[in-house]
Amino acid sequence: MFVLITKYNQPAEVVDQHLEAHKAWIKGHYDAGRILLTARQVPLTGGLILASAGSLGEVHAMIADDPFKTSGVADYEVLEFTPARAAPGLEKLMEA
Repeated sequence: MFVLITKYNQPAEVVDQHLEAHKAWIKGHYDAGRILLTARQVPLTGGLILASAGSLGEVHAMIADDPFKTSGVADYEVLEFTPARAAPGLEKLMEA
């Protein structure tokens, strides 16, 4: 599993110009089972994505198509991890 941390490098009004395309990108990856959770940072300076992929290369290929990345309004940090436990109700994450 992977945590993708997004950091905006442009003002909010510039980021917002790419928001609908970014949401469509997220939906496509939700539908494919690659994105498990998304969150907005508080204050809004970026976001977080919990993703499931077979390799780090797959994650980088996924990010390469994100409109936030292709437009240059955000940078990504990627952290890979192996789940060890899950709270009741979240056991499905252990299978991802």
